[in-house]
Amino acid sequence: MSIFDKIESFYAQFKGEKGVIGYSLLKKPIYYFKVEKTKNPVVIIQYSIHAREHVTSFLALKQIKDFIKNGRVGSVYFLPMTNPDGVFIALNEKPLYKANGRGVDLNVNFDARWGLGEKNVKIQGDENFIGEKPFSEPESLALKEFTLKIKPSATISYHSKGEEIYWEFHQRGKRRMRDEMLANALAKTTGYKIKSTPNSCGGYKDWCVEKLKIPALTIEVGSDELLHPLGKECVKEIYEKNKRVVNCITEFLTNGKKIYEMRNKASAKSTNL
Repeated sequence: MSIFDKIESFYAQFKGEKGVIGYSLLKKPIYYFKVEKTKNPVVIIQYSIHAREHVTSFLALKQIKDFIKNGRVGSVYFLPMTNPDGVFIALNEKPLYKANGRGVDLNVNFDARWGLGEKNVKIQGDENFIGEKPFSEPESLALKEFTLKIKPSATISYHSKGEEIYWEFHQRGKRRMRDEMLANALAKTTGYKIKSTPNSCGGYKDWCVEKLKIPALTIEVGSDELLHPLGKECVKEIYEKNKRVVNCITEFLTNGKKIYEMRNKASAKSTNL
């Protein structure tokens, strides 16, 4: 069963709040699933904004099921595939394709120092094309409008590969301290490394940090030794490293630093027994 079939089947069977945030260039629906344990904090997690990174959509379905069963606090909106046209192209025509159906790289199409990234290009293609203007694409515009409507406390964007976490985008002061603390909590939870990307601009994470002033993180799953595109055979290991991420972020937003300090001390103590 293809990832498209899996998402469609999951959508048909899902009993909670669900819907469509918008449609792709080729009129494919961009689905969301909401799992609510408490009203706050509110988190958006989006996957497969880069076409060849469709392995993250499989992770999304597993994380939804896990949060339904094991979630403790928060309302989480899961968007398993924000670039359905691109994923179709990657699966059927160009395995290394990253862009949407118009050849725009959606993760450089946001209004966050748009066009100033080191790898940005101004020519339509398989990757890195910034588009004619910020939010020129229906997918990035839909994600923007949905985010403004939901008003999340934080967002996570899942990508592949490298087992890294990005969180910086010109924050200062208390916001920087807060966001770095959350990044460190997620790094401990996943075992991934925190990495700085100072020459990257125009991404969803960047827009959330700069315009909405909220924590926003990119999590790159899958070992860097693997080759694009990562297949379903990688899902089990990826899930094992990321199965606590959703609870980690919602509990951090609820309880802050204290809960993680206590858990880390308890974990260290049990390891030494």
